[in-house]
Amino acid sequence: MRRILHTVGVLSLILIPARGETPVESSAETRFQLDLHVPDAALKALLPPGWKPNIATQGPAKDANIRAVFIDRITINGPDGKPVGKGSNRLVYLVAPVTDPSGARVQLVVGGLTEDPADAPGPFGVYLPATTHTMQRSTSTGSGSILESQDWAFAAASGEHLELHIKFEQAVGNRGMPADTRFYSAKNPGFFQISRQEQVLDILRNATTNPPDRVKKFSFKAGGGSFAKLLDGTEKLLSWDNIIWIQRSVFLP
Repeated sequence: MRRILHTVGVLSLILIPARGETPVESSAETRFQLDLHVPDAALKALLPPGWKPNIATQGPAKDANIRAVFIDRITINGPDGKPVGKGSNRLVYLVAPVTDPSGARVQLVVGGLTEDPADAPGPFGVYLPATTHTMQRSTSTGSGSILESQDWAFAAASGEHLELHIKFEQAVGNRGMPADTRFYSAKNPGFFQISRQEQVLDILRNATTNPPDRVKKFSFKAGGGSFAKLLDGTEKLLSWDNIIWIQRSVFLP
């Protein structure tokens, strides 16, 4: 078993494959995740035969059938420790919590927009190159609370777009235990990656658990092209999640 250690500030990421797994890459990232409920029929049309939505009936993810995840991949390294491609990237993808034909609970990547043209169509075959791609984060401090602003905008030449603008009050997030999640391709459901990840999550606003609302300003625009039916303006926003940091190791089975 081979172990490769990457250090990012005070964080370390250890690439440890289990028996039979092939390491692909490791990354240090920050993310902003929106949990949504989109039209059921539009989502169903994207699912492979035999796959079904896995919608939580309680908890912070209650009623969510898709997530829009805005990602700043700060560092991307291969198993040898060297940068992969440009060594960093910005993207947004749409991922649905589902069950596969066996009943296993997994994640299905149904679409995405990526800043790096070399990342399209990406490992899941569904990413589009973003002809417009901007990301900006800023933090302000003073005598009161710490405020953070995030602005993300991605758009493809064919009209698909995902845009998020938010200003919120920072707080201390919860660090979750490392976990493995299988991410499958909606285009090629026989393909999946294993994402071994650990993260610190700060839920800013939630429609079910009703934590103190720390969102000061917010807007979300999405749709166009192949996203038009899925994100037609009737989608319901359910959770606003700031993922302060996430460490990921990606493996193939």
